[in-house]
This record gives sequence, structure tokens and C-alpha cells, in this order.
Amino acid sequence: MTTPQHAVAFFAARLAFQMDVSDVRAALASDDPGFVLVDSRGAEAWAQGHVQGAVHLPTAEIPYRAAQLPDPAVPVVTYCWGPGCNGATRAALAFAQLGYQVKEMIGGIEYWIREGFPVEGAAGVVQQPADPLTAPIGSITCAC
Repeated sequence: MTTPQHAVAFFAARLAFQMDVSDVRAALASDDPGFVLVDSRGAEAWAQGHVQGAVHLPTAEIPYRAAQLPDPAVPVVTYCWGPGCNGATRAALAFAQLGYQVKEMIGGIEYWIREGFPVEGAAGVVQQPADPLTAPIGSITCAC
């Protein structure tokens, strides 16, 4: 059985290494988000739609292309498809192995879209209404 101290360490570590899509969106809307957002999916997925301002760097290419990021001293936040995919975790591990400060965006592009945030793709920028089963709508707030 775990102790409360184990739980504190576990949950503190999760917060240290993860950001949710709402926090990423709020940071990107600021003058300086404090990180580079990296989409670790393949070229076809990137073309289908990605977060505006993200850098496209598929996981397999990270060891060879990570140095091309704007500033290696700036932390990296990775994302992939969604909670059923561990691609963002693998990408975050690849960056960490190269010495980068890194977090992953939990929920991936799936929850970015489900929360009603804009996505850039071949058809330009598109935005769908937020999914009322996964995101606060109207006057409802998460309040977490």
C-alpha cells in the first residue's frame, strides 16, 4: 500500500511533467509561453491538422533535428494524438535524453479539438464547437 507521501511525490511529478490543453492554450496566448510546442506525429497527421504555432518534429527525427528548435535552452512541450496514444511520452523521453527540459501536453490534439481550440491544416484554420461532455461550455467552468 502506498503512503500519503508516495501520493504527494507521484502527483507532484505528474504536474511537473505534464500540462493540460487549457494551460497550453493560455500560455500560447501570452506574449511568451515559455516553451516550444512540438507536434510529434507524422507528416500526414500534421497536414491533417495541428496546433497553430507548434513545431513539427516527428519522434523518430528528434535525435537528429532537435537542435533546429529556435532555442535549446527553452523548455519543450510535446503532443501527439490523444490520451490513447503514448507518442507524446516517447517524444518527451527523446528530448529528455538529449538534455532538454520537457513536459507533455496531456490529451493531445484530440482534447485540443474537443475543447474547441483552433487547428491549422491544409484547409486553413478551423475551429469546432467545444464538446459539452469534455469541456466547460458557456457559464460552466472547470474551477479546478
